Amino acid sequence: MRAAPRRPRGRRAALLAMVDGAFTLLGAVAAGWLALLTVQRIATGGLRDWWLVLVLWVLLAYLLLPRLHGLLTRVYVPDYFIGRTRTYEGLLGDPVNAAVLGTTEDLHTAMTRGGWQLADELGFRSGLRTVTSTLARRTYTTAPVSPLHLFGRSQDLTYQQEVEGSPARRHHVRFWRTPPGWRLPGGARVDWLAAGTYDRRVGLSAFTLQVTHKIDVDTDAERDHLVATVLAGSPEVRVRTIRHFSSGYHARNGGGDAIRTDGHLPVIDLTDVVDEARAVHGAPPPEWHGLAAPARALLAAVRDTGASNRDHRPLTLYLGHVLVLLRLLVTAVVAAGAAAAVVLAPGGAAPAWLPAPEDLVPWPSAPGPPLLVLGGALLAWLACAVLSQLVFAGSSTARLVVLAAAVVDVVVLLTATTTGSGPLASRAWTTALVLDLGVVITLSSGDVRDFTLRRRHPGTPPAGPRARAAPGDQGSGQA
Repeated sequence: MRAAPRRPRGRRAALLAMVDGAFTLLGAVAAGWLALLTVQRIATGGLRDWWLVLVLWVLLAYLLLPRLHGLLTRVYVPDYFIGRTRTYEGLLGDPVNAAVLGTTEDLHTAMTRGGWQLADELGFRSGLRTVTSTLARRTYTTAPVSPLHLFGRSQDLTYQQEVEGSPARRHHVRFWRTPPGWRLPGGARVDWLAAGTYDRRVGLSAFTLQVTHKIDVDTDAERDHLVATVLAGSPEVRVRTIRHFSSGYHARNGGGDAIRTDGHLPVIDLTDVVDEARAVHGAPPPEWHGLAAPARALLAAVRDTGASNRDHRPLTLYLGHVLVLLRLLVTAVVAAGAAAAVVLAPGGAAPAWLPAPEDLVPWPSAPGPPLLVLGGALLAWLACAVLSQLVFAGSSTARLVVLAAAVVDVVVLLTATTTGSGPLASRAWTTALVLDLGVVITLSSGDVRDFTLRRRHPGTPPAGPRARAAPGDQGSGQA
């Protein structure tokens, strides 16, 4: 008797995407509800609740607005190549303004000889170093660049040139390797597409309110800078320009920055870069140490920086794991405070400096004594912390259990008749709810889902902002 066929991985991924979509929708609704409650409390509480302004900004910038954009852009943003990149939420990003012919080694050699630095991967350490370097105005020549998506995936390589030793101002260009057999509109074959822009300062995104780099409006100037630096470092490079590759236009990128382009697309031919260097010089001369020679040694690491990002734990997973631990910490602190009140004042009034247990419980409408409720919540979040560690190791089942627990906690908190009789309970209620929503939003994101799927099924392709489309489906737009 033949064994039953296994369910295709694509069907499992699609089912998980639907489940995550439901969690995301619930999280967005709850975040909107909490935002309205926060505005109401700010209006009635005055300056004594100033900290709620920060809570409101976090809710809008990192929980509510990105998810709303993600849901809406799946409807109105075209799902094929139109000469624009996309943010993870699906918003149109920087324009594609250059193309390249050549191998990874050719590209790395030409960019390095042109004075460009290969950017670090975007991770916890590199992100923290970027923040500290920007605040301290210290140089960080290989600072990471935020991911943009093309062909359903983030960039494969990123290069940058820091300006005046400040991570806030830099030239940078992202490269995507084109899918096998893919051609530009009109039929031209290229190996890489690129999007180059100039970061002029750090600011807030006009669409999500997140902290981000603000780019210069003249994207053509950065395109021309890329071509000029490559030609200066490698005179053997050939460049031809596809004029009016797209109509010239004015628009805004995913951060709300104005952009302007004439629509021309230079095609940079690097096929002779490495070969000519070997023919003329034989072995690389001393001044090329760190340039052509390391290109071969670094080839394995440089070949697909985006793949390295996708194979490692995504930054969103780190954030979700930290939020679960913080949620456990909040519950533990509240439970410890309530227990201390009972221990220090058995059968009598608690000391004046210590709130009563009922003043610490952020959901006093729950059935049972405060200590019993807090004890149960503490055990539940302790279990979630253990499960979160399993998610960190790549467990898809543990991720769904933690998501379900966080949603249940959100419902319990939002449906409580009061938020406690004291200010500590009110703040504990707000903090707990924000952390719960953060857990739902982060652990239901596509990159965390992809990570757990890859751990279960190695080789599963990553999902970009359009997970339902295969890379080859985002073609040139030709019939």
